[in-house]
Amino acid sequence: MVSDGGNIVDFSKLRKSSKDDRKRRERAEKEARAAANRVRFGRSGAEKKLAKLEQERRARLHEGNRRDIQAESGSGTPDLPDQD
Repeated sequence: MVSDGGNIVDFSKLRKSSKDDRKRRERAEKEARAAANRVRFGRSGAEKKLAKLEQERRARLHEGNRRDIQAESGSGTPDLPDQD
């Protein structure tokens, strides 16, 4: 039997390449899942613009209905009846 001098096999390179392949595959799956979610849950430009306009309209209505206590009573505190 002839010996070839005891070949040394470095399994770390094999593990590393399989680990890199796994990471690459998981990254591709994650990107595919993200793309599908963008299609499912994303909003079009028109929808975003409509939502922004609606938000601004509601803010104007809310601000328009706000009571200004100082302007009504002339001071920062409401008028209280005199206690004699």
